Amino acid sequence: MAAGKGTRLNSKRPKVLHEVGGRALLLHVIAAAETLVPSKEIYCIVGHQAERVEAAVAATGVSFVPQPDQRGTGHAMQVLKAWLELSGAPLPKHLLVLSGDVPLIRPQTLSALCEQHLREHAAMTILTAVPKDPTGYGRVLRRAAGSPEVTAIVEQKSLRPDQLAAPEINSGIYCFETAALFSKLDLISTDNAHGEFYLTDVAALLVAGGKRVVALEAASVDEVLGANTIAEMMHLDQAMRAATALRLMAQGVTIFRPDTCVIDAEVTVGPDTVIEPYVQLLGATRIGSECRIRSYSVVQHSVLGNCVVVRNGCILDRAEVGDGAVLGPYAHLRPESRIGELAHVGNFCETKKTTLGRGSKANHLTYLGDAVIGAGVNVGAGVITCNYDGARKHTTTIGDGVFVGSDSTLVAPVSIGDGAYVGAGSCITHPVPAGALAIGRAHQVTKEGWVAARRAARAAARDADQSGTQSPAHAIGKKK
Repeated sequence: MAAGKGTRLNSKRPKVLHEVGGRALLLHVIAAAETLVPSKEIYCIVGHQAERVEAAVAATGVSFVPQPDQRGTGHAMQVLKAWLELSGAPLPKHLLVLSGDVPLIRPQTLSALCEQHLREHAAMTILTAVPKDPTGYGRVLRRAAGSPEVTAIVEQKSLRPDQLAAPEINSGIYCFETAALFSKLDLISTDNAHGEFYLTDVAALLVAGGKRVVALEAASVDEVLGANTIAEMMHLDQAMRAATALRLMAQGVTIFRPDTCVIDAEVTVGPDTVIEPYVQLLGATRIGSECRIRSYSVVQHSVLGNCVVVRNGCILDRAEVGDGAVLGPYAHLRPESRIGELAHVGNFCETKKTTLGRGSKANHLTYLGDAVIGAGVNVGAGVITCNYDGARKHTTTIGDGVFVGSDSTLVAPVSIGDGAYVGAGSCITHPVPAGALAIGRAHQVTKEGWVAARRAARAAARDADQSGTQSPAHAIGKKK
């Protein structure tokens, strides 16, 4: 169920698209559901800003069921029932109902819920939890202490005084026998504090009809909690990131001061890699074994091989880095940067849509954009590939073993053959053959004694200004 607005968030963004652990709430829930069934068997009920929600999760392959008017969780199931019946497809025998704003739900818990549902031959199975303070939550009332059977779910505002101490809350996650659920949906009413159709009312209706309703308590309260405010959402984010750090450390990753690091849930890291404080590993980043990611680096949607060193303050975005490469400090790898094995990209270097071959080095103050650079290349300090002519981007191609002298500008499109040399300070606008030396700079002019003559002329000008007479320099300027 992903149709709600999330009014208490005070946000224009749909509630289920707010992010914890680096991805939208709804994507976490879909990922958990996909461990049980293929995506084509997942139905996402959308309402508020439906087009935006659909666009955000379309790549998962789930189906979308529109709920233009959001009149409660029971109404969401009524809409699903009508949609399934109109589709003409065979109805599933059982339904697992999830809330799109419960991102910490574990696949193991959902599997256990489904297993209990089938084992107990239940019409409805409710996932529950026992928080320290149940105030504000609907309560699950069991037939007797220790019994799996449930008599009803009662919302907070409808609790009788003798029920206020009931400790077990409803998580909003259920298994249903589809036929049993659909048979009761037309019987629920809006006679409640919010004037909505509550799916929870189905529990009492099924019990009254002689059907079996049971409950399973979740192992952790946190995994079933949703978020109704930004503060609550950040609590979930903190819990998810802490769990991610613990998972990585259990797999042999050293994380110094994990409370200072921001590591998204999808990130994978190989054993014996060291992550220093204040590192951010975001999105679908994959890092190999025996790497070291130093403080204040940000790595997003990037792939790093084994034994890579990322020195302080580097920024990587959708980059690929080969085994044994060394980056930084303060290097910036923009999208489609491919850094080869044992290559070096040094301090204050920037790459964009560039391949840097095995063992090549660009160690200082360099911009490499739209370039294909071979193996064993040395790129000197201050080198720039001039890839943009004001209208289009062009490619610079550099062969193996090339030496590009400092402060050179390579004006694309241009190619430099294998083993060629480019003299420092050159502006290269034409192809350089393999093994050639290219020098493209103005001829040096040296004027002996120029500095002393200039000082003398300036001193004479000052003396003339003070005496009111015309200096030789002024007279020469006047004649000109």
